[in-house]
Amino acid sequence: MFELFKNLAKWLTSGSQWAGTDGIAHRLAEHLQYSLLATLIAAAIGLPLGLLIGHTGKGAFLAINLASFGRALPTVGLVVLVFLASGLSMWPVYIALVALAVPSIVTNTYAGMTAVDPDVKDAARGQGMRGHQVLFQVELPLALPLIMTGLRLALIQVVSTATVAAYVSFGGLGRFVFDGLAQRDLVQVLGGAVLVAVVAIVLDLGLSGLQRFLFRHRTAALR
Repeated sequence: MFELFKNLAKWLTSGSQWAGTDGIAHRLAEHLQYSLLATLIAAAIGLPLGLLIGHTGKGAFLAINLASFGRALPTVGLVVLVFLASGLSMWPVYIALVALAVPSIVTNTYAGMTAVDPDVKDAARGQGMRGHQVLFQVELPLALPLIMTGLRLALIQVVSTATVAAYVSFGGLGRFVFDGLAQRDLVQVLGGAVLVAVVAIVLDLGLSGLQRFLFRHRTAALR
């Protein structure tokens, strides 16, 4: 076991392992590209949907159940299904990652909107605010902490799952995992898994810290 971890440390710190198109740096850039793009697409879908159902109270049952259905979909199975339908492209990967990310964004956005005190919304309407003004000037700012939590959870889920890109012969950190399995190279498999875990943890800590920083300063400004 000690020898395995020694070889893993050597693999992770080797300069040659970080260089070239098959190196860690390049695979990390690919992984982040897949993850960030998929999360942005999911946010473009999930945020308006969550805001709409949270503001109007209509369609909540359907939207939440569809989101839960998306969460229950097997990611690899969805990749294979779309791959068979569309051929060799990144579409299967992006569709699977977006389907994974949308539920967290929708449910957290909806939860944030419904957590806004009804008396606050009534007071805003009593001051003459229209529907869209109540949404963007009252409900959205108050719901923002939960919305950001949903985005953070979605990004971490996507980063952890973006290894499926390697399943259909594309890049990312999953390349080390799948190539290592094919070559029976346990050090490479563990290296890929460790890199994915580290990236997910660093992003989670970074976004969590940013969220605390932003809302601490916003709270201080309101005092």
